[in-house]
Amino acid sequence: MQQLIVVRDLKGCTPMEKDKMADRKEEFTLTGIGIQILEAFDKTESEVITIMSQFMLACSIFVFLALYMLKAPYGRYANTKVYGFGIHGKVAWFLQELPSLMIPVYLAVFTDSSGSSKVGRVLIAVFLVHYFQRTFIFPFLLRGGKVTPVVPFILALVFCCYNGFMQGAYLLHVSTYQDWWFSDPRFVIGIALFFLGLVINIHSDSVLRNLRKPGETGYKIPEGGLFNYVSGANFFGEIVEWMGFAIACWSLPAVSFCIFSTCNIGQRAMHHHEWYLQKFDDYPKNRKALIPFLF
Repeated sequence: MQQLIVVRDLKGCTPMEKDKMADRKEEFTLTGIGIQILEAFDKTESEVITIMSQFMLACSIFVFLALYMLKAPYGRYANTKVYGFGIHGKVAWFLQELPSLMIPVYLAVFTDSSGSSKVGRVLIAVFLVHYFQRTFIFPFLLRGGKVTPVVPFILALVFCCYNGFMQGAYLLHVSTYQDWWFSDPRFVIGIALFFLGLVINIHSDSVLRNLRKPGETGYKIPEGGLFNYVSGANFFGEIVEWMGFAIACWSLPAVSFCIFSTCNIGQRAMHHHEWYLQKFDDYPKNRKALIPFLF
């Protein structure tokens, strides 16, 4: 994994290399993102991305423990009395996911990404495929009038800003993939897993949307696709997506994102599974929570 990460340290560089990296650092600073970090700690862009990745890994532990004890308060677990006023579900989903799409686009268009590799541009495009679907398609297919409390909305918004920048900056500014990476088994397998997970995720969301006929209310037992095997088929699909993305990128930022996502939505799959078992006496007892046949 380390062979694909370039730490742009000025020590030991030739004068020409120092000038080039200084220009790169100035370009990064001019974006207005991370300016205080760079100036206060004299960090290169690569070092900032590494620190951000490590911080996300640390947060993964906190998220796992917190969600082991509490249910994320949105959707069927929404609680506006404790977690603030409600925002319409469609509006909340659109706004909170938008930064994961727009920040990488901003970095690609308005910062100097001319040095990025073809592989890096393909990988950021893959990342954007997911968030285009989650921003411009998924929210507007939602049915029902559930609201999202403001606290989980803000947390999701902050995360999407943070991760959108981290993935975009790494792939467009820091990574140094060579064209041979396109034929590497890690890239091929990772991309295949990503799109397999995307298909599972989209199909599972469709199953959930179509459980109720027009005019019906309440919850039903989901059937079809991977829901025949797990309660959290949509979450399983998204975890497979980001596992594939991490393998294809073979980088610390992508791995930390995958681990964070697994700790987050993996716990939600567990909560849904427990909820189904309590609510429906006829819920299939052989159905697992997240991983078919195993867990």
